[in-house]
Order: sequence, then C-alpha cells, then structure tokens
Amino acid sequence: MPIQIYNTLSRKKEPLIPRDPGCISVYVCGITPYDESHLGHAVPSIIWDAIRRFLEFQGYQVRLVQNFTDVDDKVIARAQKTGEEVLAISHRYAQEYLEAMDALGVKRAHVYPRVSQEIPAIIEMVEGLIEKNHAYVVGGDVYFDITTFPEYGKLSGQRLDELESGTRLAVDERKRHAMDFAIWKSAKPGEPAWDSPWGKGRPGWHIECSAMALKYLGNQFDLHGGGVDLVFPHHENEVAQSEAYTGAPPFARCWVHNGLLQVKDEKMSKSLGNFTPLTDLLERYPAGAIRFYVLSSHYRSPLQYSEEKLQEARRGWERLLTVVENLSHLIDSVAKIDAVADLKDESLDGKAAGAIGELSEAVAAARTKFISAMEDDFNTASAMASLFELARSINTFEGQMAEMTDAERRQSLHVLQDAREAFERLGGDVLGLLDQKVPSTGSEELLGELIELLINVRQRAREQKDWATADLIRDELARLGVKLEDSPLGTRWKL
Repeated sequence: MPIQIYNTLSRKKEPLIPRDPGCISVYVCGITPYDESHLGHAVPSIIWDAIRRFLEFQGYQVRLVQNFTDVDDKVIARAQKTGEEVLAISHRYAQEYLEAMDALGVKRAHVYPRVSQEIPAIIEMVEGLIEKNHAYVVGGDVYFDITTFPEYGKLSGQRLDELESGTRLAVDERKRHAMDFAIWKSAKPGEPAWDSPWGKGRPGWHIECSAMALKYLGNQFDLHGGGVDLVFPHHENEVAQSEAYTGAPPFARCWVHNGLLQVKDEKMSKSLGNFTPLTDLLERYPAGAIRFYVLSSHYRSPLQYSEEKLQEARRGWERLLTVVENLSHLIDSVAKIDAVADLKDESLDGKAAGAIGELSEAVAAARTKFISAMEDDFNTASAMASLFELARSINTFEGQMAEMTDAERRQSLHVLQDAREAFERLGGDVLGLLDQKVPSTGSEELLGELIELLINVRQRAREQKDWATADLIRDELARLGVKLEDSPLGTRWKL
C-alpha cells in the first residue's frame, strides 16, 4: 500500500505519489534565528527527521531543504537593541540551532538556504509577479494583489470576504485591497537593505520561502512542511504568489502541518517567555528521551510540555534500551554455548519449537505493524507501540528459555538476532531512538569492566558453593546501586 499522508490542502489523506519516481522533495519552513533555540523548534525537526528516515528506509531518495529566515523584523529588533550586526546575530543562533539538532540525532538537511544569500532569486520572482500583473509598486514597496488570485484561501479554508470582515487591519491607503501583502519592503534607517529595481529594500517574509523552494526543488515539489500556525497567512500567501508566478499549480503537492508544543495550552514561544533553551534541556535529559517524547504523539496533535511528561518519556526510552541490551546479553550467552557437530540437526521438543516459532511470528508482526503505522500518515506513536509489543514477547521468551536445553537455546540464536535487528532498524535507524545513548566516559567503561569482574568472581564462588562470598558480592553491589539479575544464561547487571 502506498504511504498515505494527510494533506492540509485537500483536508484528507492522500497517497504519496512522487513528482519524480523514487525521489521525494521536501521543503520545511525553518527558524528565525534571533535568540536561543527551544524545544518548540526541535519538535518539527525531530518529526521531519523521522519522516525522512522512514522514507529512506522505504527506498526513496529524499532531498530536504530547510531555510533560515536570517533577515526579519525580530532579528532587526534584536540588533537595534544590542548594537550587534543583524547577520552576525542570525549566524550565531543558526549555528547554535544546528549544533542542538546534531545532538538530537537530526540528520542535516541537504540545503539550508538563508534569505540574505538568496536576494537575486527573490528579486527575480518579485519582478515576474509584477510583469504578470499579480503585484504592484507603491513608493518602493511591492504588494501582491490578492484579487488576481481567485483561489486565495483554499489552503486555510477561509474566504476572502470573511477574512476582510473578521480581521482588524492597519489602514494603508496605498493598497488596492486591505489584504494585499508586501513582497518587497523599502529600506528603513538602520535596517539591512539590498539594491533592487524599486530602490533599496528587503524581501517580505512570505516571498522568501516561495523563491527558495522553487530555486532548490522546482515547482510542484512533493511535501511542504511547517507548524500549523503557519497555515495562515504564511503558507496561504506562499500558495497564492507561487502559483500566480508559475501559472502551473500546485506549488506543493502535499502540505503537511505539525501540531504545536504547548505549555499550559499556550504555544511555547520566545515572545511569551515560556520556553527552556535546548542547551539547558539537553543537559538534563538524554537526546533519545527527548526524541521519544516528541515521537510518542502523532505529529498533527498538539504536544503538551511538562517535566512529568519528559520524565515519563525518559522511562519509556530507557525500557526500550533495556530490551536491546537484554537481547544482546542473550545473544552473547547463547553464542558461547559449545556447539557440537550435530547440534543443528538435533530436533526440538514441541514446547521449545513452539516458543521459538511464536517469537519469530512476534518479530514479523512487529515489523508489519510498525511499517503500517508509518505508512498511515507517519503515525510514530503506533509504530512505537509495536516495538513495546515485541518487547513483551521477548520478556516472555526469556522466561521460556530457562526450561530449554543448551541445544534448544542454541537454535534460538537466529530469532534473537532477528529481534535485535528489528529494534535496531526500526527503533534505531527509523525513529533515531536507540543510537541516542548518553556518551560513556573512560571512567564509566572502567566501572563496567570492574562490575563484570566482580560478577565473574561471584560466579566462581557459586560454583564452589561459597554462598557467603557470592551473597556478599551481590548485596554490596546492590548497596552501591548495581542490581544483578541471574538467569540460566548468566548474570547481567544494571544501575
């Protein structure tokens, strides 16, 4: 079944049919880098990273473009307040954002166009709209004439007459229509400006994304992403000016909007002051736990922020890590069982064969459910649920292994390896959860080796029926916060 995606434009799920077979072109509206990045900035990046990873997992070649709005009213206001250069501010915070995304395991976009570096393409588009009578010049400013685009409002579902009556707009007698929007702004003292056919000035916000998307992806690219707060007016205006310019709709084949991160039902934002810088958050939570938190909800749903929810996400993420670690322990233990010449030919009793068969079916079912969930509008929450179902099956199988012979355990090796591969591919490669462990230091590696040494000493004591020494080691490790778990396949430990 082809991947189904909810298209904001049609208000329904549609099959993903690429413009270019085997290739997916994506444009995602990026940040305005005028201050520290926060979790609200990371949410769409993590979502699109998971979408991209899944598309690549399915064999598509993905080209992802994400812009930086490095020339904007907010950046200019920050520069005027601090006395720093506009582009110096935006460059610093853009770099900070990229480093935070690296820490979160977000794969870099193929292109990060910046408005300040794309002025020629923007001017070319503004000129084209004027030539086609979709825009007009007033005293150095250029406005898009929305009355020349009869379909205005089709993305947001709003009618022009309703927008007029329901919106309080500043009166500008120079405009032909109250809802016309600026695509080029004449220069003001102290603001960055570039030469243009209409005098010095800078682009309007909406025209920037249209010009950059068309330059790097071409018309009718596959997916256009952004937060639901951008549907109107930003994306609505993108549709109007882009399709008026090209004359060949659609500008984007599918519009994909994510829900917003909310704090007590308000959008997390710098202007409201209800945000925690990402750098601070990454000091308190592992990157994998933050990804788990974001992906545990469907991307179109609003995401409620709280420390309790982040703690809950951390526990869920740690459970997945524990399952993979336990699988690795089981595989290592089974692989150490001495193989005899005819071991592979030894038949299994019905109980052992049934247990191995059930786990094999559970692995296959988890893969199927995971892929089906992601194919159904990238439902990461349901995809993660399939991994936890598989985790329960593995826990059950581990208990059953206690009653198996060495030969039977040996024959379970392939299904255990298959289960670990499923976690690593689906939870790791696609969702990016399992490769986001806390980096270990040299001292932590030494600690692990010392614990393993004590476990070996304890095992030697048990073999010699020196129960006092064995119990002492177990109890003292427990006092230090190290829990030992004995099983027929050996002893493993966890903090």
